[in-house]
Amino acid sequence: MSQRFTVAAIQMVSGTDPAVNLSRAAALVAEAAAAGATLVVLPEYFCLMGARDTDKVALREVFGEGPMQEALARMARDHGVWLSAGTIPLECPDPARVFNTSLLYNPAGEVVSRYDKIHLFGFSGMGERYCESDTILAGTTPVKVETPFASLAFGICYDLRFPEMFRALAPFDVLILPAAFTAVTGEAHWETLIRARAIENQCYVVASAQGGEHQNGRKTHGQTMVVDPWGRTVAELKKDEGVITASIDLNVVQSVRARLPALAHRVL
Repeated sequence: MSQRFTVAAIQMVSGTDPAVNLSRAAALVAEAAAAGATLVVLPEYFCLMGARDTDKVALREVFGEGPMQEALARMARDHGVWLSAGTIPLECPDPARVFNTSLLYNPAGEVVSRYDKIHLFGFSGMGERYCESDTILAGTTPVKVETPFASLAFGICYDLRFPEMFRALAPFDVLILPAAFTAVTGEAHWETLIRARAIENQCYVVASAQGGEHQNGRKTHGQTMVVDPWGRTVAELKKDEGVITASIDLNVVQSVRARLPALAHRVL
């Protein structure tokens, strides 16, 4: 296994038209690949920030088929990258809801892992209200996957607030976190939580965000980040759409864990 590879984290300001969002995502993935990325990460809801919460239910696909999944497979295959495909709505047992799902594609365009968001966001106050459980069915299984370049663990947005989920998967080299944090909660907590998860798991965190004011009126925090195992910010994009790249050095992971063997010192 090579000790270094390049990751690209994509930030978007997705709108209400899935075709436009897919086209924009494809262009940004192409930009990331041209920058030499081995792994490219899209944000949560890259495909749709709907006018209504129920819009994503109407957009849902069956796992393994559908235009969104075909487009994502093509992006990975055409550019020869590993693609962590943000989140898309997939069919679930409840016809009124969906799974909010993150798929990982290999460079052949094949799905090698699936993670259904476990923790569903709820917030009321400061002029905002969100209740994801109205339209999303929670997943049940944390996911970690071994790739030829690194061990990857997965979370989605609100999962960031539940460190026990990632502790159950440790150790891993990189935590992938697509997100659409609200402007209110992101300003207060986003960077602190990202750095905390990196420090306590002694891993890189790649957090790809939505970052701006959307057609539906929602405002997201942005601040797409790559943070290293010592809690240092390696790359960052505050607002608007774009791509950041960073070198992931597994020697840094090993060095931090050797000098401060906190994971080995775990008791509970």
